[in-house]
Amino acid sequence: MGKTINAGINFEAMNIVIVCNSIIPAVHYGGTERVVWYLGKELTKLGHRVVFLAKKGSHCNFAEVLHIDETRPVSKQIPEDADFVHLNSAPDGTIKKTYLVTMHGNRNDFAELDVNTVFVSKNHAERFGAGVDSVVYNGLDWDDYSKPDLNNPRNYFHFLGKAAWRVKNVKGAIDIICATQKEKLAVLGGHRLNIKMGFRFTITSRVRFYGMVGGERKLELLQGSRGLIFPVRWHEPFGLALTESLFFGCPVLGAPYGSLPEIVVADVGVLSDRLEVLAQAAENIDIFSRKRCHEYACDNFNSKVMALKYLEKYEKILNGKTLNSVPPKLQQIQPDKFLPFA
Repeated sequence: MGKTINAGINFEAMNIVIVCNSIIPAVHYGGTERVVWYLGKELTKLGHRVVFLAKKGSHCNFAEVLHIDETRPVSKQIPEDADFVHLNSAPDGTIKKTYLVTMHGNRNDFAELDVNTVFVSKNHAERFGAGVDSVVYNGLDWDDYSKPDLNNPRNYFHFLGKAAWRVKNVKGAIDIICATQKEKLAVLGGHRLNIKMGFRFTITSRVRFYGMVGGERKLELLQGSRGLIFPVRWHEPFGLALTESLFFGCPVLGAPYGSLPEIVVADVGVLSDRLEVLAQAAENIDIFSRKRCHEYACDNFNSKVMALKYLEKYEKILNGKTLNSVPPKLQQIQPDKFLPFA
């Protein structure tokens, strides 16, 4: 195979199989699916041949798609001509090709992970006893997003995530807004009445719910927001809600857990586990520069940066090295389901 030049780095053009145990492209939430999609798109731009192995219903206009046969192990469905396999969940059998595994979520047990596991933030890696050599930040293709107006009037904050998932703490976001004098909140990813994961009914008229929005509607709502309220009560592995919001010039007011201290640097937001601190920050949100938030997201969390980092990992493994010296595993069990927020 010929060489392709990527931002000054020489890589052999490869046949790369990306395994995603869900449907792509994502329609609404689909954080992992969007990362996987943009990785494949960027690798294709960089001269590699990409094949997605994904669930039935998946389609793609820039790469071949093979549909997973649910009756057989995925490990038995890897194409013979693959040079490298990128898994997005633990292998379900022996993979005969060279591969790595991206871990997108959390787990709370001492099971050993694959020695070639990639983590999506430094905190994510550290909690599993891994080093920075096994970290790749998620990136998005900002060309697919409408260019934000950084000078338009904005009159509400937003929450972005699965509101029914209690670790995302939509209740805390609502409480923060209610602790301000007159700020409003748009909840993207939930409903006023939730009975699926503990009863919650929001009475205040200062909070509006939009359900699981995606596409242009979501981008329109982000375009009108003054900032993201994100008081998570777990160790967020990465958080696309953070980078998407920053892209639209929205500072982040969140809890100091997981990846947030890495992503939310001092000039793009405030982190605290205290409601009153974040409420005060919301009252003073105009101290932050929308332009700085936008440029920071564009420069650091784009899909080309992500793809080049993954190519470095692929090359390392193809050269016979491992990403971790020993199989990673969680260093400390978290005894409480929810981290403190008051």
